[in-house]
Amino acid sequence: MSEKYYTVGKIVNTHGIRGEVRVMATTDFPEERFQPGAKLYVKPAGKTQALAVKTHRRHKNFNLLSFTELPDLTAVEPLKGQMLYVAGEDQHQLAADEGFYYRDIIGLKIVDQTTGADLGTVKEILSPGANDVWVVARPGKKDWLLPYIKQVVLDVNLAAKKAIVDLPEGLIDDAD
Repeated sequence: MSEKYYTVGKIVNTHGIRGEVRVMATTDFPEERFQPGAKLYVKPAGKTQALAVKTHRRHKNFNLLSFTELPDLTAVEPLKGQMLYVAGEDQHQLAADEGFYYRDIIGLKIVDQTTGADLGTVKEILSPGANDVWVVARPGKKDWLLPYIKQVVLDVNLAAKKAIVDLPEGLIDDAD
């Protein structure tokens, strides 16, 4: 079995009494990752436990999952707050037009197209709706939010570990 695991979601709560859990997805492919029969993993107390997805459905902004091994509310209750993982061997290579895995973006340097200035490093990705938002950490300053849209993020170079951006006026607010 693969020793590499990648986060695909977080179990934020239980749902109902039939063993469903609410999952906040951190994957661009929830339909694939959470399809019935898919194998996911949790790591309670540092021990890796395999789970087979029994059912998947969307409800509001969440993915509701149930697992073959966990038949009811009592069984899934301890999973609240746990991250869900997929094994590295279960991931497929992305085509050039499919984008990037979140793990590829975390740690990228953000560089201003006009000045060449280093604007910070991506530390987290949020998925609030229409597009992702990158949380950019800056030493000695507060984090700022960068919308991942083609008018702003012009180029992502994974080999060079940087992204070139064209910042609209006022996107970074250093005033407190």
